[in-house]
Amino acid sequence: MVLYLLAVGLTVTLGLMRFVNLAHGVFAMAGGYVTVTVMSRFGVPFLPGVAVAVVVVAGAGMALERTLYRRLYQAPILEQVLFSVGLIFISMAAARYFFGPLAQPIELPAWLSGPVGVGIGAFPAYRVFLIAVGALVACAIWIGIERSRFGASVRAAVDNRRMAEAVGIDVDRVFTVSFGLGTALAALGGGLGADLLPIYPGYPNDYLVYFLIVVAVAGFGNLRGAFFVALAFGIVDTTVRYFMPDLGRMLVLLLVMAVLFYRPHGFAPRTEA
Repeated sequence: MVLYLLAVGLTVTLGLMRFVNLAHGVFAMAGGYVTVTVMSRFGVPFLPGVAVAVVVVAGAGMALERTLYRRLYQAPILEQVLFSVGLIFISMAAARYFFGPLAQPIELPAWLSGPVGVGIGAFPAYRVFLIAVGALVACAIWIGIERSRFGASVRAAVDNRRMAEAVGIDVDRVFTVSFGLGTALAALGGGLGADLLPIYPGYPNDYLVYFLIVVAVAGFGNLRGAFFVALAFGIVDTTVRYFMPDLGRMLVLLLVMAVLFYRPHGFAPRTEA
């Protein structure tokens, strides 16, 4: 579920907006750092701290979209990749300078620290909470993007900008809101999952391959597919590494390569109108 929360924002920017934003993990890392900072320095509780991080990172993302990203929407893919990779290295250096090289500890509230009964046994409350939040976010995103006028506006703006503007769609505004949504989802995953995936300067680079695997295997722009692929990948990766810790990561990546070899567009690619 944490992987889904982190990757679904990239599904929005890469799959729907068709922008190769490899720096997606930067916004997740920023969400984690903001959450930890407001909790440790200002005494803000966990959930309000995550909410603050989502708002701050979404605002920063929309500002970056208006000032930097927008200039590269029509640029070749290589230029988009180089820009986002450069942003990764800049953010990693800034995080190391301001927060140091070590992972930032986060203190969970008492109600998330113990076990909770779910009918078939007792499980850590924090894990159950993440599962519940991930499921709710998945439903909200599916309804908000796949079954709303806004989602249709995003797809129309990407497929044919001139026609979308001709029918009254404010394309610039749609792109800004979409990018803000993607960064907000990244910040949500980074803040909520900070206890599972520690926040440290190498975060956006080390976890990038996970985001890309979910988006590529699901099919670009397929939000529902991203949900199931994230669950499958997380379960398979954990299980394989448990039984074969020395070969687990390699076997999982080989499996992903085999899937993409036979299904280059993923299991559930979007159908273009």
